[in-house]
Amino acid sequence: MAEIDFEGVTKVFGAGPPAVDGLTLHVNEGEFMVLVGPSGCGKTTALRMLAGLEEISSGTLRIGGVVVNNTLPKDRDVAMVFQNYALYPNMSVEKNIGFALKIRGDSKSEIKRKVDEAAAILHLEDYLERRPKALSGGQRQRVAMGRAIVRSPRAFLMDEPLSNLDAKLRVEMRLEIARIQRLLGVATVYVTHDQVEAMTMGDRVAVMRDGKLQQVDTPQDLYDRPANEFVAGFMGSPPMNLIRCRVRSGEDRVEVVFGDQVVELPWHYTSSHTLPPSGVDVVVGVRPEDVLVADASSTNTIKARVERREALGSEILVHLSHLDVTVGTEVATRDDARVSTLVAKMGPRSSVSVGDVLSVQISPEHAHFFDAVTGATLREN
Repeated sequence: MAEIDFEGVTKVFGAGPPAVDGLTLHVNEGEFMVLVGPSGCGKTTALRMLAGLEEISSGTLRIGGVVVNNTLPKDRDVAMVFQNYALYPNMSVEKNIGFALKIRGDSKSEIKRKVDEAAAILHLEDYLERRPKALSGGQRQRVAMGRAIVRSPRAFLMDEPLSNLDAKLRVEMRLEIARIQRLLGVATVYVTHDQVEAMTMGDRVAVMRDGKLQQVDTPQDLYDRPANEFVAGFMGSPPMNLIRCRVRSGEDRVEVVFGDQVVELPWHYTSSHTLPPSGVDVVVGVRPEDVLVADASSTNTIKARVERREALGSEILVHLSHLDVTVGTEVATRDDARVSTLVAKMGPRSSVSVGDVLSVQISPEHAHFFDAVTGATLREN
């Protein structure tokens, strides 16, 4: 087992901007670290530099405390699981799993012992004589993992290994990979663009954007305390509502103004957040579960019209347009389309219909505030 350290690691292709820009990240021994972000954010390039498949433009990369910038892939003692499985179609499962050991020169008895151990961990004992074409997608992925396990590497690297599977099988394999990683206790760096995958699998999650690390933290802390507007909108399904509005403050109150509607915030926000001066725009973030339908007579609400409802069985997602109550129309979006839309989670038996006008409360205790220019959180602690 080994720790992994990226220290200011950068990768530049040609004359373009850095694909990975000054990445500094520490992965503990036995930790399951997930790199997540949209396509082109640099997560796969970072993984390929770790594997030795891409040269490092600058910075230092260590595995087990040893600098590996110029170490050949075969000498790094890491095992990679690819998106496309990369199995040999003419070999049985047993030979696929043991192939790297055969090339390494291990004895037949040692190869058989390690293959049998890996097959037991992966529940592949009954499939060792089959060839890949006779296996399901999930079974092929297990074989690819078996080939990595038998090498007893210092680290596992996984590049979107579940992207070729159907939705149901992806859920099953998420649980299986997490189980195996805990059982083996080997540092694992796992790349995905799926934030649900990241939230459910990682001990910690590193969120990347445009080659730069945005935040690294536990899944729950990323969800509850995002460092910036990008992380807030990326982590969570459905994503956080991000609404541009204006701050209005007085001697004993803080309000945010949505068009001509006002929501008053608890006064403690002035001590926990660095809010801008009165009259300046901010971005308010609120999770769909914290958008609450209130009684029509309730105070501190905004009016919204139901534009669409999505029944998901266990819940209903309701898409709302924020209204200007003086004229009964949707608020003008100015230069930011997010200003007038909200998504709320409601119970599965909610009776709301398209066209209904609701009184909506934004739970002030769970609101997030971001700088309207930089996107950084305004939370101080």
